[in-house]
Formats: sequence, structure tokens, C-alpha cells
Amino acid sequence: MDLFSRSWAALRTAVADLADEDFAQPSGCTGWLVRDLVCHLVIDAQDVLITLVTPADSEPTRDAVSYWEVADTPPTGDDPLDALIVRLAAAYEEPWLLKFHLDDVGSAAGRAAEFADPALRVSTRDEVLTAGDYLAAYVLEWTLHHLDLAAHLADVAEPPAEGLARSRELLEKIAGAAFPASFPDKDALLVGTGRRPPTDAEKSDLGELAARLPFVLG
Repeated sequence: MDLFSRSWAALRTAVADLADEDFAQPSGCTGWLVRDLVCHLVIDAQDVLITLVTPADSEPTRDAVSYWEVADTPPTGDDPLDALIVRLAAAYEEPWLLKFHLDDVGSAAGRAAEFADPALRVSTRDEVLTAGDYLAAYVLEWTLHHLDLAAHLADVAEPPAEGLARSRELLEKIAGAAFPASFPDKDALLVGTGRRPPTDAEKSDLGELAARLPFVLG
């Protein structure tokens, strides 16, 4: 729960520190500018709020690892929801409006997470998880999107080291395989999720795992 809060606070701070011109730069998400990514984070924050107040009576069907679905191909940006995000982001017109909305809704999501009972069963995407597992899964979400935010912006601080380490651990459990020790946590996440291709040296270190990449999470 604490790691969720630290990862989310770091990401929101990184957005708050962006210059206006940064919002028109590409992000690490295919087909999205930084402004589109920030708009997506607003939707993510709303999802957190909705999920934490949607209790479930049945037994959990997913945990922090199985919450994630692995797709066969990377996103192209043409998905209807992805396209909606782009139109919605453009409607904000001024970057400060996006910053304000993320701070407003994002702060509420952060407080809701702090007050949540980790054992509470919640429902999302027609699945049931404990609140603790749901928030643990979102550490990976925040960390990957923090890396996406910084992909083409040299001045953006990196995600917290403990968030990178936990996200790598989750990705390795999702993959059912460990990345080589030669890979720093950041590179394991970038290469593992297809955010950048492995170098020849990295391919050699990856061995048979290289043929299974990328793990496209959704």
C-alpha cells in the first residue's frame, strides 16, 4: 500500500513539474503525446476511485500478478478507447487544465488508497481482487507510465527505485521467467514490455527468453 502511494506521488509530481511545451512531446506510449498520457492517468485515477468503492462479496478471482492480461501484439494507438483519450486530451487545450485535473482526481485516489483496507474485496473488469492486490498491481501501472512520461524528456526524474524493483518482480512473475541479472530494473521493464528493443548484447544475455518478448500488458 505504501509503495502504491510513493509511486503515484512521484508520478504526479513529475507531471506537475512539466513545462507547457513538454505536453506536445511524444511519450513512450505508441501514438500518444505526453498530454495524451497525462489524460490517461486522469482516467486511471478515476478507475482507482471507482474500484475502491465497489466492494465484492465473492472470493477473489485475480491477484496482483493475474490482474494483468498479456496481449500478442503491442498497441498501435488505433483502439477506440485509445483514440478517445487523444480527443479528450486535445479538448483540455491548456496544459495547466490537465495538471489541475490530475492533481485533483489523483490526490483523491491517493487518499482513498491510504484509507483502504488491504483485505477488502473489490470488483473491477468483472473480476474480484483484494484492495491490497489491486493497488499492488497498480505499482506496475504507475512505474511503466512514469517511464513513458520520461521517454523523450531528459529532465523528468525516474520512478522510485523500490517501484522499479517491485515492478520488475511483478513482470517476472507474469512472464514466468527472470530477466538476467545484467539487466537493471529499468531496462528489464523497458525491454520486457516492448518499450524498446533489446541490444544484441542484451539478446545474448536473454537467451531463450528473447523469443518470447515483448510481454504486452493490458
